[in-house]
Amino acid sequence: MARWDIEDIDGLIFSDGWRPGGGGAHPIVSPGDGGVVAHAGLADESDVERAGASAAAAQAAWGRASYRTRADVLLGAAAALRQIRAEVEHVLIRESGSLPGKASHEVDKAIDELVAAAGLVTMSQGDLLPVEDPSTIGMARRIPVGVVGVIAPWNAPLMLAIRSVAPAIALGNAVLLKPDVKTAFSGGAAIAEVFRRAGLPDGVLHVLPGGPETGEAVVRSPHTTVISFTGSSAAGRRVGEVAGGLLKRVVLELGGNNAFVVMADADLDRAVAAGVAGSFRHQGQICMATGRHLVHESIADAYVERLRAAAAALVPGDPLAPGTTLGPLITAAQTERVHGIVQAAIADGALVVHGGAHDGLFYAPTVLDRVDPDNAAFRAEIFGPVAPVTRFRTEEEALVLANASDYGLTAAIHTRDVARALGFAARLRAGMVAVNGQTIYDAAHIPMGGIGASGNGGRHGGHWNLDEFTYWQWVTVPTISG
Repeated sequence: MARWDIEDIDGLIFSDGWRPGGGGAHPIVSPGDGGVVAHAGLADESDVERAGASAAAAQAAWGRASYRTRADVLLGAAAALRQIRAEVEHVLIRESGSLPGKASHEVDKAIDELVAAAGLVTMSQGDLLPVEDPSTIGMARRIPVGVVGVIAPWNAPLMLAIRSVAPAIALGNAVLLKPDVKTAFSGGAAIAEVFRRAGLPDGVLHVLPGGPETGEAVVRSPHTTVISFTGSSAAGRRVGEVAGGLLKRVVLELGGNNAFVVMADADLDRAVAAGVAGSFRHQGQICMATGRHLVHESIADAYVERLRAAAAALVPGDPLAPGTTLGPLITAAQTERVHGIVQAAIADGALVVHGGAHDGLFYAPTVLDRVDPDNAAFRAEIFGPVAPVTRFRTEEEALVLANASDYGLTAAIHTRDVARALGFAARLRAGMVAVNGQTIYDAAHIPMGGIGASGNGGRHGGHWNLDEFTYWQWVTVPTISG
């Protein structure tokens, strides 16, 4: 199988093949080394309109394809991604500032999503239900929704796009994918390439990089019936507002300010390791990152010192440089945003235990202690390598602190008493809870999603994808009685 060379598609969009976009092209600058990775083709509103009409026409045939045909395409895409994974990982590193380990893990997760999506086609697609006339068969069956608009972010661009694209296609839908311009190749072009190699019919998938105007055009398109959005809560509210006004189904996976609770009886080594990974993985630029370390006062000094030592051992730098263990933030604007929150936290009374400064896009891993609930670092989704620590005295106080956020994506609790942990978890306002683990955990077969400002109750993963990417249809069939 030929290698994947992004130079061949530089400046193009994918819509019934590779073609120039109406919005021109935009240079993608690597946050790691400052060089130009490639040029993203930009789709404008006319491209979205054309793509929507093409997708609607193609979906009519794709929705009637046999389940074996659809499964074969999904498994073929997984095989194609395995074959070009080295090139995809390299582009992920250059575009998003991912460390090589994170890029490899993301490709693994994307392959898992494709394989899991192939399995959706053999799940039960409906139910037999009784009707008053015993000679009539009544069935509730699932049918494709039509054309799905997918708007995906830059932080885990491949996985966060493909987890919607793959199940939507598997269930007989067409897709308009709008990746973030900053990661248009790893979060868009790579997906187009693996499906092209797998034999997906023309018109079923369109990749339309662009800014907010392009995303809004996808939402407003008369051809899209369902919108799957992953990104900030502010942008998600706008998507929900526009789509809701058009009576479209919306699946929102938004931000998080996730609580990491460490009880007095916790295994401290295990808790620190999980806390470090939760706050510093991918420079904290993950919606499931640990945003608030809530630590019992009896072990807080020891926890903070171990957290400081772990932060001090991290080496910021270009992800492709030997020895780098912490990459860059995505842009200068994001760096200034993170630094602004840290400075506000200090002004609010937080103590800087380590870090608190940056060199260009490379933000030092930062540990803040004595962060109270009114502190900027407690309230905000920082999206940077910052670990704020808040101390508590009682379990009830810990619960109040953990729930003192509009977000409700994920949480973790560390204690040796599992029964206690399960009881505590039941009272947490979070869509996902890890006991003695990290706040960052996802898999293709779980119900991924949050509540409150973290989402509108939709779930990605496993059989829950059926609820997002199909409609129910009630059918009655009279039979000939004997």
